[in-house]
Amino acid sequence: MLNTLSGRFLFLTIIFVMVAEVLIFVPSVARFREDYLLSRLERAQIASLALLADDMIDASLEEELLRNAGVFNVVLRRDEMRQLILTSPMPQPIDATFDMRDAGAPELIGDAMMRLFETDQKVIRVIGSPVREAGLLIEVTMETSGLRSAMIEYGLNVLWLSLVISAVTAALLFFAVRGILVKPIKGVVRYMQAYAKAPEDARGIIHPSAGIVEIREAEEALEMLQIELTASLKQKERLAQLGGAVAKVSHDLRNILTSAQLFTDRIEMSEDPTVKRMAPKLVNSITRAVNLCESTLAFGKAEEPPPRLCQVDLGQLVSDVIESERLAIGEFDLSFAEDIPAGMVMRADPEQLYRVLSNLVRNARQAIVATGVPGEIAVAAVEESDAWIVTVRDTGPGLPPKAREHLFTPFQGGVRKGGSGLGLAISAELIGGHGGTLDLLSSDEGGTAFKIRLPKGDVAES
Repeated sequence: MLNTLSGRFLFLTIIFVMVAEVLIFVPSVARFREDYLLSRLERAQIASLALLADDMIDASLEEELLRNAGVFNVVLRRDEMRQLILTSPMPQPIDATFDMRDAGAPELIGDAMMRLFETDQKVIRVIGSPVREAGLLIEVTMETSGLRSAMIEYGLNVLWLSLVISAVTAALLFFAVRGILVKPIKGVVRYMQAYAKAPEDARGIIHPSAGIVEIREAEEALEMLQIELTASLKQKERLAQLGGAVAKVSHDLRNILTSAQLFTDRIEMSEDPTVKRMAPKLVNSITRAVNLCESTLAFGKAEEPPPRLCQVDLGQLVSDVIESERLAIGEFDLSFAEDIPAGMVMRADPEQLYRVLSNLVRNARQAIVATGVPGEIAVAAVEESDAWIVTVRDTGPGLPPKAREHLFTPFQGGVRKGGSGLGLAISAELIGGHGGTLDLLSSDEGGTAFKIRLPKGDVAES
């Protein structure tokens, strides 16, 4: 039972109530001792009135008066000149004197605890003020056994009462906690267990209904988590289906493009100058399309093919990318700038690097064209001691916040309406396969800039 919330709450409640009762018990016993001693002083004062009424009383009456008062001796000082005394033999010398006139709470509590745990019978002197100002002081001597017995009896009564109060309070709190806290929490757990069995079933999503603010906040957070998880699972299922379809299409498209490659070989034999100029670009485009299909088939296996590293003329590669984009813009006023050191050679997979640069430049071109405002795309590169750095900048409108948040996430980082957001995700994966990084340098109303960093390292050339 102690491993349950309600059981532990019950146990702690009993403990805390008992602690509270102990804090009440100590001053209560001290107050009981004080009242007990004051009552003895009052009885002694009444007994002394008999002597005041008649100066001469016999020994038997004096003994009876002292016995009724529960003391051995009584000294009543009414003024500086006169004392009334009742006396009887004491069994032992006086052990301690207690003045009740100016005793503070700490002193009373300390004396009470000492007397409660002291088992030896002793004789003590008690001094107090007479009731109704019937003198200057009254002093008695008495045994401690009766006082201790009365204190123990009183303490046991308080203890039993504390136990009853603790049990009743704990029971009431136990049932209150079960109804207010434990039951709603168990409801949340049942929803979680039911949802875990079928997370794709939206009927298992919790509906917040708790009246307690904290539990309702937990239910709302769980509801949001379940909704997002259900949507993610559905998206994952759709992506799996889409991946299978893309793999099939890529397989057939690769066969078609392979056939087209055979026709381009014949076209290259043409004597037409225009055909001779355009045929190599057509061959390169078809070759890249075939490679893309093959890469898509590899991606369907959850991995890109490893890069085939070789020496790449970056200037020529960037020129091919920009030339292809020039053909796509038509008459739109868009300029391209290349800042590539002459003869700069870097080690990379030419097809994969082409795909990355083509994605970045195409995205920049589409963003600028969509605004209808003339712009510029600039590709620059520098060689550092340990890496090659390539930057692609544009003067477009910048990326929206949602696109920046999910920039390299498939199907979430798209900028264009209808875009899939795959381009940047694939590009980042391709650069990562080279051991490099693709980062967003900046994006605002003045344009967007990406940086490609390919480390040199000690990779063997293929």
